[in-house]
Amino acid sequence: MKDLSIPKLYYSISEVSRLTGLEPYVLRYWETEFSEIRPQKNRAGNRIYSNRDIKFILRIKELLREQRYTLEGAKVVLKSDRLGDAKPQEEIISADPAQISLVSDKKAAAPTAFLTLQEIRAMKQSLLELRAILVK
Repeated sequence: MKDLSIPKLYYSISEVSRLTGLEPYVLRYWETEFSEIRPQKNRAGNRIYSNRDIKFILRIKELLREQRYTLEGAKVVLKSDRLGDAKPQEEIISADPAQISLVSDKKAAAPTAFLTLQEIRAMKQSLLELRAILVK
């Protein structure tokens, strides 16, 4: 009888997609953003992910989708994880808006959109102009 308890060494992109709940195009994009994700390629040129890759993908998913970090913010947190810093995440994040989580409450009812620094500055400028009009 075949022993089914032996874990696989490598997984295809479709298997990783099913395991993580992410679309294959997201996995391919994250490969370009995070140098730690380095799936090997088989003879046919298809990506094959190791267990280490899958664990790292799940950590990135947690940071981006659950804790609402931006890509740059997630990179900072992952770098601190890799260096073994024991600091809380709030201390790791600098004042750079690109590294700030947009949702402080992890149990937010509705998903929140990510804003770029330029969009935040444009909103700030619009609010300042509106305030000046209302003060008159």
